[in-house]
Amino acid sequence: MPSLNALRAFEVTARHLSMTRAAGELHVTPGAVSLQIRELETALGLPLFLRRPRALELTAEGKAYAARIQAAFALIREATAEVTAQRRKATLSVTCTASVAAQWLLPRLSAFQAQMPDVDIQINSSNRVFDLERDGIDLAIRHGAGRYDGLSSVLWMNDALLPVLSPELVRRVGTIETVADLADIPLLHDENTDDWRKWLSEMGASGIDGARGAVFSGGNGAIEAALAGLGVALVRHAFVEREIGAGRLVAPFTHTIHQTFAYYLVSPFAALRRPEVVAFRDWLLREVGRAPPA
Repeated sequence: MPSLNALRAFEVTARHLSMTRAAGELHVTPGAVSLQIRELETALGLPLFLRRPRALELTAEGKAYAARIQAAFALIREATAEVTAQRRKATLSVTCTASVAAQWLLPRLSAFQAQMPDVDIQINSSNRVFDLERDGIDLAIRHGAGRYDGLSSVLWMNDALLPVLSPELVRRVGTIETVADLADIPLLHDENTDDWRKWLSEMGASGIDGARGAVFSGGNGAIEAALAGLGVALVRHAFVEREIGAGRLVAPFTHTIHQTFAYYLVSPFAALRRPEVVAFRDWLLREVGRAPPA
């Protein structure tokens, strides 16, 4: 058997095709990674990489070997997760963006915890796209087209956008009954100014520049600005349902626009063998009125 450290160095380098990035993941120096791979090549009696200027390329034997070694490490991670899960309190690792966490998940999470008090939930609210299997993530809420190779993907929430503003701003500008009433109100954008252009176009508006107004990149900036009375924001309806119900925001128009992308619940298939992961996924679906998959 080759050295386990050498195999690990090879598996990570084959994935990144970079000894520098592999060294960063393994928390060692690039020189140490290079030495481990050369020792492995010596033990096997064949080259695994073609060392190009500023680039690495797997040989034909290296590609075949990498596929089998990566599968072996995946089995080791899976077996380790299963055996350790039996000895500790059930833990769910979830990743989603900060806006999903703040505007939708956290205000409702206590309802799930009341149903399953023995499950600890760890939430990583970040825009980083994790490798769910390698990073030990049980469920991700992802915004996209729904196709994620090698992972379970279930439609969670469509992306319906509608305009909202604060009651205070309505009192200042007067009753809003037609799209023309938005002409003198600042527009607030959540990253994409094309959303307002599309909404105004579908409403038959003319003479209103859909690109004007402040743009908030990431997070809940547009919603917070609307709550502060700074303008009218075009935001996802699911993220402001509570604010509308509590009277902190008003929605003067019922017309919404739907985007190409939607929100999906994404999990490694191995994670779905754990009942607490399935229970959390199904709870998320029921909360938005969707039936869990059979």
